[in-house]
Amino acid sequence: MSDPVDVLRRFHDAVNEQDYAVIEDFFADDATYGSQKVGALEGKAAIMAAFHKYFDEYPDQVAHDDSFTKLSETSAKSSWHLEATSATTGEKLIRKGEETIFLNAEGKIERVDVRDI
Repeated sequence: MSDPVDVLRRFHDAVNEQDYAVIEDFFADDATYGSQKVGALEGKAAIMAAFHKYFDEYPDQVAHDDSFTKLSETSAKSSWHLEATSATTGEKLIRKGEETIFLNAEGKIERVDVRDI
């Protein structure tokens, strides 16, 4: 079984690099993604479409993980903060939150829960 903290770290590295192929490979086909900002997404295709849309709007995002916590053999949580600038309005986006991932038996992300704090 994959270490969920390691998976979460590598996943966030791929997100920070905006490496869509690597991001996509982390997800199970039937993964779900829940966030206050994007709502509930179902399926890898919907999740990837949201990542593309987000980075089209916020191409300069810089995110930092403040901590990682292993919750179980198949889940981990990070506390994070980020800054980005809207390509449309030029407004600064500043967010802070927690993200929890849940892995399936193959070590793929089957669920992501994001909570802004």
